[in-house]
Amino acid sequence: MKKLFILVAAVVASYAAQAQSSFGIKGGVNYSNLSGDLKEESRFNNKLGFHAGLYLNAPIVGDFFSIQPEVLYSNKGFKYDDKVIATPLGETRYEGSANFNYIDIPVLARVKAGPLFFEAGPQASYLLSINDKTKKYIDGELVTSETSTKSKDNYSDFEIGYAAGVGFATSGGITLGLRYNGAFTDFTEKVNMNNEDFKDARHSLFQLSVGFPISR
Repeated sequence: MKKLFILVAAVVASYAAQAQSSFGIKGGVNYSNLSGDLKEESRFNNKLGFHAGLYLNAPIVGDFFSIQPEVLYSNKGFKYDDKVIATPLGETRYEGSANFNYIDIPVLARVKAGPLFFEAGPQASYLLSINDKTKKYIDGELVTSETSTKSKDNYSDFEIGYAAGVGFATSGGITLGLRYNGAFTDFTEKVNMNNEDFKDARHSLFQLSVGFPISR
């Protein structure tokens, strides 16, 4: 699968060198959480993050249809709602947030209808680091404090997913887009995080982005 993404990116880059393509920067806000078969799913709340990176838009059929590969730094994860849970060890409560920092490489097909555009395609992601800001309490006593970094052991380095969205583009090439990112693969490898089993846990997020062309 990774070889497929590399091949697609290489083909798009080769075509863009000959076509009238546009290159630019983009960034914005992430609104992320987890999806899948989670225990006590209501404990996990949406978390605000950010993304930023580069894009290349290569036209295939005039201004109507294009391919747009991107390279984005993306902060994903979740936060706890401080819900108290009864366990054999006592009343357990978590607070804080868990941050997962990725390099995302979506390759999107884009259809333009006037100032509006619609896009969808596959996405490959690589986990750079984990920043854990959660605390664990049992019967009101702090037993696990937050850490600035966390080992990537037992987490999947690569994630395969998809992206789809809609947006608005000005005549000057500035874009405003709303996109949903989902995953086909789990982000853990049978890991037990904070004594909470994550089965089929996947990242899920909405992105609101602004893009600015550098060359057209």
